[in-house]
Amino acid sequence: MISKRIGIVEEIIDKSENIDDIRVNINGNIQKAYNYPKMSGEVNVGDEVILNTTAVELSLGTGGYHFVISNLNNIESSFTPGGHIMKLRYTPFQVKVDSVEEQESKYHDLIEGFKSLDNMPVVVGTLHSMLTPFVASFKRNNPNKKLVYIMTDGAALPIYLSKNVESLKNKKLIDATITIGNAFGGDYECINIYTALITAKEVLNADAVFVSMGPGIAGTGTKYGFTGIEQGPILDAVKKLNGNPIAIPRISFADKRERHKGISHHSITVLDDIVNVKVNIPITKYGDDSLDRIKEQIKSNKLDSKHNIVYINNDRTKEDLEFFNLKVRSMGRNYDQDKEFFQAASTAAYYLMEVCYDRGKDY
Repeated sequence: MISKRIGIVEEIIDKSENIDDIRVNINGNIQKAYNYPKMSGEVNVGDEVILNTTAVELSLGTGGYHFVISNLNNIESSFTPGGHIMKLRYTPFQVKVDSVEEQESKYHDLIEGFKSLDNMPVVVGTLHSMLTPFVASFKRNNPNKKLVYIMTDGAALPIYLSKNVESLKNKKLIDATITIGNAFGGDYECINIYTALITAKEVLNADAVFVSMGPGIAGTGTKYGFTGIEQGPILDAVKKLNGNPIAIPRISFADKRERHKGISHHSITVLDDIVNVKVNIPITKYGDDSLDRIKEQIKSNKLDSKHNIVYINNDRTKEDLEFFNLKVRSMGRNYDQDKEFFQAASTAAYYLMEVCYDRGKDY
């Protein structure tokens, strides 16, 4: 189940209060590792550390790094005061967080008194790489609107692993983050998607919310065996709370796997079989025959009879990214190599502007 090795810290490439990018010597081989100092303590060059080497030894793309389990030269640590909710429960790494909805929280009564999301737009993606193009287009055109990011536990659990989130927060393009389930490290911690959405509305006064997992995704090539299937229940939750559910379809013409060409089988499965409510699906008006394939997929799977398909003009995605000096990459491909993928996420932001914000109302 788990492979562990002892290594010596050779170099610290980058260091912060949340995550350290380090190089470790394992039996004479210098390899990359990450350390979460809040969990496993501070590290210094020369320290002897216990490493989880499982993913690297399996040559995995998702989670494919070594992670420090413990620093043998700095073993002891103490927790910060406040909070009684545990994440990573009943594991050696269970962590205590100050959850928004717990009884001792100053926000408890706000959560308890919640009535409705009042049609607040909630954009739900399946891959973490959808976050940056959406945020770039949204904030360039709506700099004064408050955007909240909810990170699920479908992939990476510590939000600290995301360089995207770090960059977007440093540029003040994300106003607040919430981590749910066993994900942790957000500005606010919540137990599930329902209380996270309520927190975005009642505590943070969000104008829009983006929901997706953190870095990484698990897939098996089977119809239902992928973590992005969580998009369906999340969209259901948005509708249940009287929000405006907006789904980003996973679209690519660069992926060599036929099942991901055009609208990915992941998105078709979610939108055809999993989600139980009618949702809004923005589709980019691509300038070539790519749109013909997408329309055929929509028609053959009867998505247009189940959901609200809205075709949006959007040729500004790359311009929006460059405006904030943001780089994007998904499945190893950059914008020019897989532009339709990033446009799909950006187009959801233009959907908000065209449909939600141009009608003289906040949502």
